[in-house]
Amino acid sequence: MFIRGYSLASVAEMGCCGCFGFSSAKKQRNPRPNSRIGNHISQELLLNDEVEEEEDEEEDNCSYGDDMSESEKGDHEEFRNPSKRSEDILLYRTQNGLICREFPVKETHKVVRSEDENGNKTVNEYVRECKIGSGSYGKVVLYRSRVDGKHYAIKAFHKSHLLKLRVAPSETAMTDVLREVLIMKMLNHPNIVNLIEVIDDPNTDHFYMVLEYVEGKWVFEGAGPPGGLGQNVSRRYLRDIVSGLMYLHSHNVVHGDIKPDNLLVTAAGTVKIGDFSVSQVFEDENDELRRSPGTPVFTAPECCLGLTYHGKAADTWAVGVTLYCMILGRYPFLGDTLQDTYDKIVNDRIWLPKGMNPQLKNLLEGLLCKDPTERLTLEMVAVHPWVVGDEGPIPYFLCWCKRNKLPRDQISDGSISESSH
Repeated sequence: MFIRGYSLASVAEMGCCGCFGFSSAKKQRNPRPNSRIGNHISQELLLNDEVEEEEDEEEDNCSYGDDMSESEKGDHEEFRNPSKRSEDILLYRTQNGLICREFPVKETHKVVRSEDENGNKTVNEYVRECKIGSGSYGKVVLYRSRVDGKHYAIKAFHKSHLLKLRVAPSETAMTDVLREVLIMKMLNHPNIVNLIEVIDDPNTDHFYMVLEYVEGKWVFEGAGPPGGLGQNVSRRYLRDIVSGLMYLHSHNVVHGDIKPDNLLVTAAGTVKIGDFSVSQVFEDENDELRRSPGTPVFTAPECCLGLTYHGKAADTWAVGVTLYCMILGRYPFLGDTLQDTYDKIVNDRIWLPKGMNPQLKNLLEGLLCKDPTERLTLEMVAVHPWVVGDEGPIPYFLCWCKRNKLPRDQISDGSISESSH
């Protein structure tokens, strides 16, 4: 597994390079092909927004907007073509060397598919071991490098399939994958899965993303074990999630699909954020989006209303849902249909058991506040008494304070003044 060692000091300094600058971009995540009939949707789809692709098997072409009216298509198109798209911003940053990585992602333009002496399939230096999951639009396979002997998780795609899968009037799934690659090329943080290599041979149909292999587990499967993970484990995981997400937000990257399935735990117990297939970037603080890109049960109330919303606040809501699942082993809002789930998210009060730790109760209520303008920010979460515990503020928060010249006396009591936001 490719994991660099980071000291507390180095973590605190990450993301301060000022390498990203962003401005208004009403960029909407490419919606997945509509898989529901009426308002009915399987619970599996309410909990998971990924498209599983069988090994070496192309899926049928899916078109965008078959069940949308012309007015809806026009309304959606307005938010699919902002003045400056994520791809344009990322291309500019790449061309000008404005990245946050010590070592650039390796680019390989030749694919050699073969078998080793034991009959195992190979891709260049990598020997296939087993399928370990499915990402958006493709499978994830465990490979071992014959060069360094390490394991890597490789996302494998068929370009022909991605190009046929239309996710917007003028975009295909290939747009999503290329944007994910561009975003990951920019990032370097101990709580974010690292992209090692991109293999794209123009003479073949295969496209590969070679990622560090997190030799551990997901934060949990489904809603989590009965009774949750316990406060100590949940606190440790939450601190890592917030650290990684603060790093993304400070670089004006909105993840768009924070959920347990996209949070991997290393053997050492470190949480890493993965899957940037629905992420967007901005030129400045205007993170305005429209329509939810993520998984239904992790969708913020403002995203369910069909109005514009702020991506960072929506990410923070998803962190709250994830913490709720880790603590209680259940989802806070889950209905029998998609519409029922959205109705509960928008209208129902959050249920919390009597006798819950008052600090934890306060944190969950703040994260799962229906009004995004009143919702806790990640900076507030980083110094919340329950999160701080005996370990102090989250390391990345110290970096944020330094960059924003926030006096330490404003955080000494575990809170941030409203004027600091």
